[in-house]
Amino acid sequence: MSKVFQQKNHTVNALKNIHCTIYQGEMVAIMGTSGSGKSTLLNMISAIDEPTEGELFLFGKRAQDVYKEPNASKFRKENIGFVFQSFHLLKDLSVEDNIALPLILNDLPSKEIKVRVHQIMEQLNIEAWRKHRPTELSGGQQQRVAIARAIIANPPILLADEPTGALDVNTTDEILQLLVQLQKNMNQTILLVTHDPYVATYANRVLFFHDGAIVDSYQNNKTHEDLDCILTKFKLITRGDS
Repeated sequence: MSKVFQQKNHTVNALKNIHCTIYQGEMVAIMGTSGSGKSTLLNMISAIDEPTEGELFLFGKRAQDVYKEPNASKFRKENIGFVFQSFHLLKDLSVEDNIALPLILNDLPSKEIKVRVHQIMEQLNIEAWRKHRPTELSGGQQQRVAIARAIIANPPILLADEPTGALDVNTTDEILQLLVQLQKNMNQTILLVTHDPYVATYANRVLFFHDGAIVDSYQNNKTHEDLDCILTKFKLITRGDS
């Protein structure tokens, strides 16, 4: 896919002929400098924005007309879960009501919503906070709630945009281990945007972006060497030596 933004006096090539395959049940980290096209790619995959050229294939089938409403909203509801750096929880709702929102929007019966919310809160160990407001929780606790909300409707794809960017080191480990657990236990496909090489070590594979293109990749071996290899590649890309 390619994406061109037409400005008043110039054009911006945000994505340049991106071609990649993400496998079901795989966690892929997307790394790159600011403005390299990482978030633009997530917007294409989630049908928030339409590519200038190219097509999206989901489970081997071309996603026809996915960028036109109401198809785009339906596509996101059925296929995409979002996790953000700033959590995006509704401060006036309780934890359980925040988590229930996707199911409410899908018009599920209230009894089924109650059961599924309880199950997901138990799975993520957040049952004790069910009546709390987001402002009463720590950053790590809020991110757990945001992840619960993202996966409550069982989306096949989870898009996480800097999910640990606002967290301390210990809480970052906790959230990353939770994502790995979801990947293994639920066969969850996860695309994880990050600037942090350490965060990228938790993924199966790393795609390196620079100036709107995929310029390198790395397959994690789950050894101590992964961090050094990722950091070396990221330094080269940052210097423009890729």
